[in-house]
Formats: sequence, C-alpha cells, structure tokens
Amino acid sequence: MERLAAQVGFILEVDKLKQILRQTLVSGGQGRRENDAEHSWHLGLMALTLREYAAEPVELLRVVEMLLIHDLVEIDAGDTFVYDEAAQASKAEREERAAVRIFGLLPADQAARVRGLWEEFEARQTPEARYAAALDRYQPLLLNFATEGAAWRRHGVRRAQVIERNRHIEEGAPVLWAAASELIEEAVRRGWILP
Repeated sequence: MERLAAQVGFILEVDKLKQILRQTLVSGGQGRRENDAEHSWHLGLMALTLREYAAEPVELLRVVEMLLIHDLVEIDAGDTFVYDEAAQASKAEREERAAVRIFGLLPADQAARVRGLWEEFEARQTPEARYAAALDRYQPLLLNFATEGAAWRRHGVRRAQVIERNRHIEEGAPVLWAAASELIEEAVRRGWILP
C-alpha cells in the first residue's frame, strides 16, 4: 500500500498542472489562456495525428510519455514565456529543483523513469525527443496564429525572436518547420509579429 500511496500522492500533485497558465490563448476561447494540462493533452493528440511528419522513425508511446510529463516541473517553476529573456536565464535551475521534488514523490523506480524521460526531452538527442520538442514549439505557434497573434502582439515579439525560438522544429519535423515558417511570414505581413 505504501507504493500505491506514493503514486496517488504524485497523481494528486500533478493535477496542479491545470492551474499553471501559459501566455498562449486557446483558439476560439475568447481570450482565455491555455493551461499546462491542456497544452500537454493537445501535444499528445498532435503526436498521434502528425506522426508521419517526424523526421525519423519514432516510438510513439515514448513521445507521448515525454509530452505528458515535460511540463510537470512548471507546477513549482511556473511557466516561462519563451520570449522572456530574463526568465529564461533562471529556468533550468528552477526546473531542476522542481524535478527533484515532483518526480521524487513517485516510488524510486518510477521516479527514475519519469526523470529520464524529462531529461531526454530537454536534451533533444533522440528522434523521439526531437519530434516531441518540435511539437512543443509548433503548437503555441499554431495557437498564436489562430488567435491573430494575441500573445505575440501583447509582448511585442519580433520575427527574429520567433524564428530563433522555433527553428528546432526543423530537427524533429522538417515539414512542420516549413509550414511554421509560412505562418510566421504571414503573421508578419498581418502585423501580428513585428518585423
């Protein structure tokens, strides 16, 4: 029962992901910000739907596992807006502390596995991690475009910033990067991203 108690404790703790708000608005949500749990669910569904665009063959279950756990650290560390340079400077340290605490709630064998998946995602060294990371960048780009650049406009984001922060989409899904590049250029033409 001790193992089950630890697992249930972890499950209840990660329910807090529903409270972590991102800068990205949901499409059709009349200005409502997406939460991290919605983001993770959306990415899992995208992984299943867009699998054919992965740059290399991938073990899909591993990709979905990474996408479901990659933002759990934000329960403690908070969401770091991708274009906030100051917050990006302390992100790794904040997330490392969060990983120790949150993953440490699980029994040791599961904690090690989940921690390994999170580290794999962050390192982007495997085909699965590169595909998962590509989806993690493509999804907010799609939602920003669908909401007429709401987050980009609110934060005065420039074209060079968007390209720099999203170009690793190409590593995991070149076709998605080509589509993303078209969206970026169209968003600039429409005035949603600064030139």
